[in-house]
Amino acid sequence: MAQNGTAENGVGDEMPVPHPVGVKDITHTKIFIDNEWHTSSRGMTFPTFNPATGVKLCDVEEADKEDVDRAVGAAKAAGRRGSPWRRMDASGRGRLLHKLADLMERDRLLLATLESLDTGKPFLQSFFIDLDGSIKTLRYYAGWADKIHGKSLPVDENFVCLTKHEPVGVCGAIIPWNFPLLMFVWKIAPALSCGNTVVMKPAEQTPLTALHVGSLIKEAGFPPGVVNIVPGFGPTAGAAIASHMDVDKVAFTGSTEVGQLIKEAAAKSNLKRVTLELGGKNPVIVFADCDLHLAVEETQKGAFYNQGQCCTAASRVLVEESIYEEFVRLSVENTKKIVIGDPLDPRTSHGPQIDRQQFDKIMDLIESGKKEGARLERGGAAVDDKGLFIQPTIFSGVKDHMRIAKEEIFGPVQCIFSFKSQQEAIDRANSSEYGLVSAVFTTSLDRGLTVSAALESGTVWINCYNALHAQVPFGGYKMSGNGRELGEYALAEYSEVKAVTIKLSETL
Repeated sequence: MAQNGTAENGVGDEMPVPHPVGVKDITHTKIFIDNEWHTSSRGMTFPTFNPATGVKLCDVEEADKEDVDRAVGAAKAAGRRGSPWRRMDASGRGRLLHKLADLMERDRLLLATLESLDTGKPFLQSFFIDLDGSIKTLRYYAGWADKIHGKSLPVDENFVCLTKHEPVGVCGAIIPWNFPLLMFVWKIAPALSCGNTVVMKPAEQTPLTALHVGSLIKEAGFPPGVVNIVPGFGPTAGAAIASHMDVDKVAFTGSTEVGQLIKEAAAKSNLKRVTLELGGKNPVIVFADCDLHLAVEETQKGAFYNQGQCCTAASRVLVEESIYEEFVRLSVENTKKIVIGDPLDPRTSHGPQIDRQQFDKIMDLIESGKKEGARLERGGAAVDDKGLFIQPTIFSGVKDHMRIAKEEIFGPVQCIFSFKSQQEAIDRANSSEYGLVSAVFTTSLDRGLTVSAALESGTVWINCYNALHAQVPFGGYKMSGNGRELGEYALAEYSEVKAVTIKLSETL
């Protein structure tokens, strides 16, 4: 998902250019435990590739169960009572988070370049959206660190009851490949603000920015063991975190299928807390009274941003019949502005898919749309001689029974439906097992609020899309997960509430 960003944080008005990163410049490729770099316990490595070229960037040390055990042990020791981290005052935690944000600003060009090399996303999106969102999120939770407090509760006479908010303990985090840096920060910032320790597993496709931030965590002065980073694979390192008896909470962003496995592993181990941010098949309802050009622009950002590799992708666009044909025509015209090419070229707005597996899945779904009778208006094919690049694709005449209408595509495919009545649009929008985000386009505020109240999703945008902010909670209904990230609401996911009741003497 995209997080709103601008050219702030001292960047100025000059157009940034990518950092001249070569293979020899990628220095952080090992497992990060106790503020030290380690090789794999099994002596295993795995390659990470540039999806735009297919060229291997480097080999990364592969963490396995034994490495996860070591990382969890370090995190548990760092969080023990009497440790430097637990003795640190709350404002001190805030200062460290601010220092980490400072260091990310310093290395912003390098981090944005690494992110684009490892994911294939356009560099300017990495620089202005991912880095800006990450830095703002760190600063937001740095401000919360010394403001997390309990209450005094009125109870029966001669009793005083206080509540305290304490850290949950060791928090495991398993993050996806589509927004590696943002998801890293979304997990660590609230966890550390509340005083927890973290064991982080980045996606095997995109470990590089997480490992570089590991070096910045050490440089910022976080005590050893507070954050540990274990690059590896889901069935080994991820499973070890989810089932570990000394991990007290797991936060996962990814597919619904893997989220179910993690919740099962948590239940079968120590009933650890689990928060899940999972898939989406997100509806957008476009009413005839909308600002049509705005609706076209915003829904296409929702469909094609990050090559459609977003859990928030606007993949079901329901348009009122009277403006349907014009909406389709303008959408096709708008798609012609998209520039496909080298992610490090500032002119590029559309990069490759992450890997061959995702590429093949997207192409299979596009073919299913053609076979099931949807009308291909634009795209629908791979870009010649471009490896993993897929043309931004528009289908009109999409019906609710089609695969492209029901399955999460996670690629650059916009599906446009038509509807006749407001109630029909609401019913069809809600007829999905997912409930992550939705959007409404209308110039009637009354209608926007009425429809938003009826939509079954954790976020509803009115006359905008992908408008995410550090202050605003994010998460889903139904099969899109549980729990919330961002905002004050995320602090509850990383805190235990303790009630302390005191009996007063009855003697005055």
